[in-house]
Amino acid sequence: MASEGLTRRRGAGASPAIGSASPAFSDAPSFPSSSAGPRKPGQNAPTSSAGGSGGAGAMEGRGKIAYDPRDFENGGESETMPRLTIMEEVLLLGLKDKAGYLSFWNDNISYALRGCILIELALRRRIAMVKDPSRRRLALADRLIEVIDDRQTGETILDEALKMMKSSEKYGTGAWVDLMSGETWNVMKIGYQLKQVRERLAKGLVDKGILRTEKRNFLLFDMATHPIADMNAKDDVMRRTLTLLTARTAAIPPQALHKEGVKYRHMRAVVLVCAAYASSVLENALQRLSYDSREAAFARCDDILAEFSTWPFGVTTSNVAGPVAIGGGTRKREGGSGGVGRESVQELVREVRKEMASSQVTQAGAGGGQEEQEDLCFEIVATVLEIFGRMDSLL
Repeated sequence: MASEGLTRRRGAGASPAIGSASPAFSDAPSFPSSSAGPRKPGQNAPTSSAGGSGGAGAMEGRGKIAYDPRDFENGGESETMPRLTIMEEVLLLGLKDKAGYLSFWNDNISYALRGCILIELALRRRIAMVKDPSRRRLALADRLIEVIDDRQTGETILDEALKMMKSSEKYGTGAWVDLMSGETWNVMKIGYQLKQVRERLAKGLVDKGILRTEKRNFLLFDMATHPIADMNAKDDVMRRTLTLLTARTAAIPPQALHKEGVKYRHMRAVVLVCAAYASSVLENALQRLSYDSREAAFARCDDILAEFSTWPFGVTTSNVAGPVAIGGGTRKREGGSGGVGRESVQELVREVRKEMASSQVTQAGAGGGQEEQEDLCFEIVATVLEIFGRMDSLL
């Protein structure tokens, strides 16, 4: 059968991250109207979709557009997922707007992006800690991870990592970050490395209309660069980061979070600033601040990382507003943020706990027997943030 005219979002075995770059790649299939009237004299007869009419044939009543049923298997999950993944947001913070490439001196972002992959899979409830009471005897980074849902996410890198974890033996969070980064002495495990993550993320952002591709000459060679095409997307990420770290109120401002309807809005805000900090790109969002304001923002980020790199989150924070007692984890800067900054961090801990409790109720009501599953997913988030806190760039 001729395949001309058929338009698919995915190829065999791949799930590219494609946004709404073209009407032909719409998530919803289009079908010819059954109420079309009789043809007028001289009007061309309808042709099949294989007749070269392309995706427009379905709109004109001349055929159907092929679609992938996997697009509709997530049960409305796309409605609660943000447009950009955590990895893409961190990459945007690091990219030079007009030059379209990362700093050549940044050695941390590649490693941090692998950790963000695990966090994103955990927040999408694809992976969780192995439910074993004896795991508490081990350090967080050594506790084993398992795949609890192998459905595709629609993001190429996430699906590749998920498939690899599903077919492999179980490893701890620290081991997975090292393996996906290629930091292993075992040549038998070099195949676990995820290659060209930054370039593939940039191409995904090109598909989403946020970046564009150009060729830039660097004296001896040409390199593809990806300047910002949609500054609003990057401004949104920078605004949310800046607002969370500089807010003058204990409550979390709405500008620091994703739009309404996104799942785990507070948790994603925490991960964004901590991942940007570990990736050495947080400075880009704070460069317009004065020296004192910038130091205060870094101090608050230290407090956030200290509270969310322990499990359970915020062990010294009560569920109700009260005296300030931040300090459950290891803070990198002496003194930390004071007053409103610490109260804001405590409020952030409480909001994340509410999201966890709400999700547990939802899962228990939907399927039952999964009351602890969400905690096991969030335990991975805490573990990755603990790994971030031990990176050389933050010591």
